[in-house]
Amino acid sequence: MRRRLDPLHVVDVFVYVVVLNLAVEYVPGIITETFTLSLLTAVLLKLVLEVVLAVKTRVLARIRTAATGLRRAVSIVMLVLILPGSKLLVLWLEDLVFGDAVSLGGFFAVTLLIVTLMLARLGVRRLLAPARPSS
Repeated sequence: MRRRLDPLHVVDVFVYVVVLNLAVEYVPGIITETFTLSLLTAVLLKLVLEVVLAVKTRVLARIRTAATGLRRAVSIVMLVLILPGSKLLVLWLEDLVFGDAVSLGGFFAVTLLIVTLMLARLGVRRLLAPARPSS
């Protein structure tokens, strides 16, 4: 059976395109040469951020279920390394895939961009969530 693409993923990409293009307009270090490249960059960001969120979720689950202090400490160190590592991964992949045609700035610019992307995604998902029946 063929699996359909979840509409929320499409909405996420559209949100990422809007945020990315606003960043291109207002943050001097963030550059995409064309709209097509910004769309492809948004798709790349969506893919990478989904993987990073899945990894973070697994590590947080390990922290919660750790039977020993050593296992908990190792999981916390993993989480601390994942946080900056994910930003470096985004910068590396962006450079690998798009070269000089796209620049997401440096570490702090991409961190701010990712935080903004995640907050915008959360806001739009809450806005589009079905209304809960009042009791």
